[in-house]
Amino acid sequence: MEAVNLLIVGVGGQGVVLASDIVAETALAAGYDVKKTDTLGMAQRGGSVVSHVRIGKKVYSPLIKEGDVDIILGFEKLEAIRWLPFLKKGGVIIINNQDVPPLSVSLFGDKYPTDDEIMKSAHQVSKKTYLVEAQKRAAEMGNLKTVNVFMLGCVSDFMPIGAAFWTQTLTRLMPEKIRAVNLVAFEAGRKELAGVYI
Repeated sequence: MEAVNLLIVGVGGQGVVLASDIVAETALAAGYDVKKTDTLGMAQRGGSVVSHVRIGKKVYSPLIKEGDVDIILGFEKLEAIRWLPFLKKGGVIIINNQDVPPLSVSLFGDKYPTDDEIMKSAHQVSKKTYLVEAQKRAAEMGNLKTVNVFMLGCVSDFMPIGAAFWTQTLTRLMPEKIRAVNLVAFEAGRKELAGVYI
């Protein structure tokens, strides 16, 4: 895959924008042209956060059109499903098995979909759907704030960028006190889906 249209989606507080910044910086370091844009919907109150990241030899616009997304990286299950119409045929969906119910669910009793319903919806669009236990894995590493970097590890094998570029970017961007745990989280994410894209 020479060019990649990546959509990273989640809710406020999950580190979506930081993750898209890391992707963009890593792609630039690998010699690609990159365009990105972020949409924050009341993010501080758990609203939707969406980052469009386009990587290629030459990229002219940051926005990805509906039906042109190669990969959806969902930090929250319902947000991942909401953006399925943007995925192209044969695209990849990687979903963190975390639910952050919107106000309609938490306040008004609407029903949050089950994992089976989430996966059924995703499989109707692409069989290349992966539900990962990023929350659980980050907790095992001792820092829940590494979920976003773990998810970047998961997506890294689906992108045309070598592991060394990712490690260099993380080393440069992460403060020293959290650098080591984030590098561990990234490598754990890489191992989580290693080989499934073949």
